[in-house]
Amino acid sequence: MIPLKPEKDLEVLRQSGHILARVMKKIQSCVRPGITTAEIDAEAENAVLIEKALPAFKGYRGFPSSVCTSINEEIVHGIPSERKLLEGDIISLDFGVNYSGFFTDAAITLPVGKISPEKKKLIEVARKALAIGVKQAKAGNRLSDISYSIQNFVESNGFSVVRQFVGHGIGRALHEDPEIPNFGRPNLGPVLENGMVLAIEPMINMGGWESEITENGWTAVTKDGLASAHFEHTVAITQKGPEVLTI
Repeated sequence: MIPLKPEKDLEVLRQSGHILARVMKKIQSCVRPGITTAEIDAEAENAVLIEKALPAFKGYRGFPSSVCTSINEEIVHGIPSERKLLEGDIISLDFGVNYSGFFTDAAITLPVGKISPEKKKLIEVARKALAIGVKQAKAGNRLSDISYSIQNFVESNGFSVVRQFVGHGIGRALHEDPEIPNFGRPNLGPVLENGMVLAIEPMINMGGWESEITENGWTAVTKDGLASAHFEHTVAITQKGPEVLTI
């Protein structure tokens, strides 16, 4: 279980989250047909260093880049390369910040130019699933109330929820307990308390939920080759309710 954060720690986490939000805004503006994912990664690393913070992912367990760039059927942990984005693609950008030893994490899925109606719906359902999960991140609820609310919404819209990858606690480390699945029955797991900080991140697929890891040892893809979308925010549980730190 992640430890409760005193108010001074939460204030540094807020600063970390605000830095992350500014970097994400910059790299979102880069997304267009013809840009390479390596160029997006370079922009992210430059932007976070200007903010006097560090990219949390680079070097983490050997990951080679600052931002995860996952395209179409890639679910998470896409490695930036010289691959160019094409009209009709969708891309998930997942980025983390280490500011003064405090970590925040966020992700967004974006269209590249004009995309199909099916991909538009996938992105919108994933975006709304995150918002629904965040609403359940309040003191007195149980952890699986977040999980159940996400799964119920996603599946009611005809999509599936990835099982292999989950959200997590965050704060003084990039990944802390507890794990936060995006599926499960309600009213299970630990009781949520003020001071907890959670990275809530629904990953949803257009087809089946099954995934596999590619030859690079990092990138997860849908087993059926259909598109996937990923949204994430770092959220603090406070007396006033859930506080999204990464906006």
